[in-house]
Amino acid sequence: MFIYVVKTGESVFSIATKYQVTMDSIRMINGLTTDRLVPGQDLLIPTNMYTVQPGDSLYTISQMSLIPVETIRLINGLHSNVIMVGMQLYLPPRPKYEAEGFSYITPSTPETNRMIVQSFAPINTFFGIFEYHILEDGSLSTLNDQQLIQLSRENHVAPLAVITNLTSSGFSPELTKRVLSSPEIRNRLINNIYNLVKSKKYAGVNIDFERVREEQRDLFSGFLRYLRERLKPEGYYTSVAVPAKTSDEVSWLKGYDYGGIGAAVDFVFLMDYDWHEASSPPGPVAPIREVRQSIEYALKHMGVNKIILGVPRYGYDWTMSDGNVVSAHAVSVAGAISTAMKFQVPIQYSSEYQQPYFTYYDETGKRHIVWYEDTRARAYKFQLVVDYRLRGVGAWQLGLHFPQSAVIVRDFFNIKKIL
Repeated sequence: MFIYVVKTGESVFSIATKYQVTMDSIRMINGLTTDRLVPGQDLLIPTNMYTVQPGDSLYTISQMSLIPVETIRLINGLHSNVIMVGMQLYLPPRPKYEAEGFSYITPSTPETNRMIVQSFAPINTFFGIFEYHILEDGSLSTLNDQQLIQLSRENHVAPLAVITNLTSSGFSPELTKRVLSSPEIRNRLINNIYNLVKSKKYAGVNIDFERVREEQRDLFSGFLRYLRERLKPEGYYTSVAVPAKTSDEVSWLKGYDYGGIGAAVDFVFLMDYDWHEASSPPGPVAPIREVRQSIEYALKHMGVNKIILGVPRYGYDWTMSDGNVVSAHAVSVAGAISTAMKFQVPIQYSSEYQQPYFTYYDETGKRHIVWYEDTRARAYKFQLVVDYRLRGVGAWQLGLHFPQSAVIVRDFFNIKKIL
């Protein structure tokens, strides 16, 4: 299998002919619902035999297949880097890394719940079921989650209850302060989380408290430690989602003590996305340099077996006016590609950031800039998981359509199961 980038004038038919595979195999592995393509779109080509094309080199083939040049040379008995057009090269399956998978999932209709769980169960160890939010008195909101819990367990995925500090106004540091600064309310919250996990047959929890302030830093780490002390004796997992950072200098991230958090929980879901987001100027959502730096920073403060790298299944579409952002909204990977097709604009790719982007003008003449994730971007992040020997990989969230995501996970990893 290799990643192919569509060129101007190409079709599913011409690509299938070029690499001697069926059109249906390309459609299926890439989740294509139309044979229309757009230049710059990336496609997985389901074959281990590569037919050398004009302009190819072992380096470019290595980049497409994510296989080292030396391996391609060795396996094909090549004595130099010289290759000829039409030559057939065998691309061996990559060694698979043993990892845990964690993906967030939100309750939907019974039919959608079943489809998503059954589709993604093979590549996940845990499902974070989103979400219960805390209330001022330490109680928890309700959630229609029973079917998802049952489906998760039936499909050998450990369900984790996601607990947030979300309010109607967004993530609330004020709510976090009120609950965690009172030992009585904090202990009530811990008891309520324990009772929720036990009564609903969760495998544990995932705490997603965002916008934790610097003055709440020790309170938050302490809360996680107390929570784990309550859950661990009965075999329940305590995990936490934390924003990615590359230093402790950014003021709004100082509330997250990586050392204290890592010591307090079983594992951390590192939210390595939203480096640019709806309220920021346009830019890469998960640029590879920052992702790498955040992993290296985290590894200075917690063990390698604590970190699950969180990656996005989405991007953002920014509406612009005179160089300024007017508005922005999130788009799934499939949605971004559909937009490029609709407006027939080529997709560009930043080798610096390892993410795709494009610009288009909508029906009213407004300019838009879109950055998102694709299989190329995803593959480079997965290689970081392997290179740094992290505990695993995870994603936000499964309701956002990314057709090739499961395929690329299976190409890189053997996903561990605990149920």
